[in-house]
Amino acid sequence: MRYYFAPMEGITDAVYRQVHHHFFPGLHSYYMPFLSPTMHRTLTNRESRDLPPASSVPFRAVPQILTKVPEDFLWAARQCAQRGYDEVNLNLGCPSGTVVSKGKGAGMLADPAKLDEFLDAVFAATPLPISVKTRLGMTDGSEFPQLLRVFNQYPIKELTIHPRVRRQFYNGTVDMEMFRYALQNSRNQLCYNGNLRTLTEVHAFEEAYPQVGAVMIGRGLVGTPDMFHPGTGAQTLRAFHDELLDTYIETFGSARNAIFRMKENWHCMILRFDDSERLWKRLRKTTDIGEYRAITAEIFETLPLRAELRADW
Repeated sequence: MRYYFAPMEGITDAVYRQVHHHFFPGLHSYYMPFLSPTMHRTLTNRESRDLPPASSVPFRAVPQILTKVPEDFLWAARQCAQRGYDEVNLNLGCPSGTVVSKGKGAGMLADPAKLDEFLDAVFAATPLPISVKTRLGMTDGSEFPQLLRVFNQYPIKELTIHPRVRRQFYNGTVDMEMFRYALQNSRNQLCYNGNLRTLTEVHAFEEAYPQVGAVMIGRGLVGTPDMFHPGTGAQTLRAFHDELLDTYIETFGSARNAIFRMKENWHCMILRFDDSERLWKRLRKTTDIGEYRAITAEIFETLPLRAELRADW
């Protein structure tokens, strides 16, 4: 089984990937939060920082592209190829209202005919293999068979399925019946993504679906960055956290901005600790780096550390 770190906007950036791999190596691939090319065909400073030459990082990373314009996708794919990447991923899963309203991300699933035209254009000229990350549709899982017929027409390197529809965002249950439909009917290799929060759940999925070659994990890995290194103690997690914080301060040139970025991680990581309500409340409120360091030190030094995330999320 191949294990992938899901692309999570505002969390799994270049800094996070480097520090995570340093402390917890072994993942097959890190999928990058999306690039969103525009008609101006330039990368922002942030995008350039987040897309370093592939040879400069000691792990495999896959850029993800978010666009509904074939020419923009192909331009971004060429940028990735020039930087040495061996795959690009098409984002058909982002449920954000601002993304969907522009007909991008999960919004592309609303019109299978237009999606077919887009895929036809990009597969005809792509400089790199293309994988796809998708949902089941916009409002109902019954939309998926038609979408799968479109996907089956193209040599997708790997089709990652998050078995929810856009309307659900990340809430509610995943539709495993429709995922099994994909297993039976997809002509492309599949990867599973969705609600794998603990190593126990990952192993249960592997036993239930041995024919699936890969799983992509997001919030579960952010909350348990040591998921595939069982037995890691609080001190190692603290060292990981502290290096991440210090690197963000250096990168951003601002402790305040680094704190805001770290709080995104803590939304998941705090679920590793029992009796955390009081300190989590203080952590959410602080913007002072000294207070932030004191609170996080108290979390790591005094709160009971769970082997896996709590199930109440």
